[in-house]
Amino acid sequence: MLASLRRTVQTAVEKLGARSYVVSTGSMKFNGGAAEPESDRDEPVSEINPDVPRILITGSLGQLGTGLAKVLRGKYGKQQIIMSDIMKAPRHILESGPYLYADILDFKNLQEIIVNERVDWLIHFSALLSAVGEVNIPLAMRVNIEGLHNVLELSKQYQLKLFVPSTIGAFGPDSPRNPTPDLTIQRPRTIYGVSKVHAELMGEYYNHRFGVDFRSLRFPGIISADTNPGGGTTDYAVQIFHDALTTGKHECYLKPDCRLPMMYIDDCLRALSEYMESPQELLRYRTYNVHAMSFSPEELVEEVRKHVPHLEVTYKPDGRQNIAEAWPQVFDDSGARRDWNWEHRYNLSHLCEIMFNYLKPKYGVK
Repeated sequence: MLASLRRTVQTAVEKLGARSYVVSTGSMKFNGGAAEPESDRDEPVSEINPDVPRILITGSLGQLGTGLAKVLRGKYGKQQIIMSDIMKAPRHILESGPYLYADILDFKNLQEIIVNERVDWLIHFSALLSAVGEVNIPLAMRVNIEGLHNVLELSKQYQLKLFVPSTIGAFGPDSPRNPTPDLTIQRPRTIYGVSKVHAELMGEYYNHRFGVDFRSLRFPGIISADTNPGGGTTDYAVQIFHDALTTGKHECYLKPDCRLPMMYIDDCLRALSEYMESPQELLRYRTYNVHAMSFSPEELVEEVRKHVPHLEVTYKPDGRQNIAEAWPQVFDDSGARRDWNWEHRYNLSHLCEIMFNYLKPKYGVK
């Protein structure tokens, strides 16, 4: 059954071009599916620092996991951060530090990893994203909800600090859109959003009932240059940079004036790291909004044309427009700024400058 499900997930990911990952378990490390030699697999105890957290990241080959692993390894040490996923990891990931095959739907094997690797924190990125989830709702329910139940129960059993990201998609058409506060009516209209509200409430319940140190951040659309779009409704804001430097043409699936909250990935990863390190007594909520900027496609196009004046843009709204119309336009993140001193660093002009500086060498553009 699990083998069949894994094939279904991988087929869905490949068909939709999405980085949506179910994550994993298994106490043995795998190098692209083959067990690593004993000398590579066993980590010398001396290399593991007992005074800093041992952190497992599920779904780590996605947009956030790879970057977060790099940030945390720089802070806590290479051997302290265990990446995991169900996908075959590229060689540079295998060489960067511990990597395991792990399937979040397999409770026993995930339990083995937590016990054998002495895990203290669990950062749970495994999920099917908004647009992908709407294509395969039963699979999204299993991955996003059943997988969550597994990590919650294991966090309770082994007293782990647990982070599960939430999203602008956790809100719906009845929510106030500008601004959207931390505490308000939600009622999302996608299975992705419904599963994230479920995660927020279950995490809050496990904190209240069992004392689990559950934490979540509602992220806006995340923009980064080193990962490809992954099946989200905000991915146009990444794709446009690639199109500008390759074809000089971009077809946007949202309307020109569809404003959504966005954030550069460095701000996102720093927010997560700072939040996880914040003392519990400072936290009034278990889930916070975090915000950096809000813009519409036409505003992004205007900024991109400062770098690529010849860019041609057409608008062809599809089903993702319906999803976006129910989402916040501006996040109110005053709670995060008040309780644990969150502060963003990147605005739209800075974002565009960084994206083009990164991508121009990749495409041979001067």
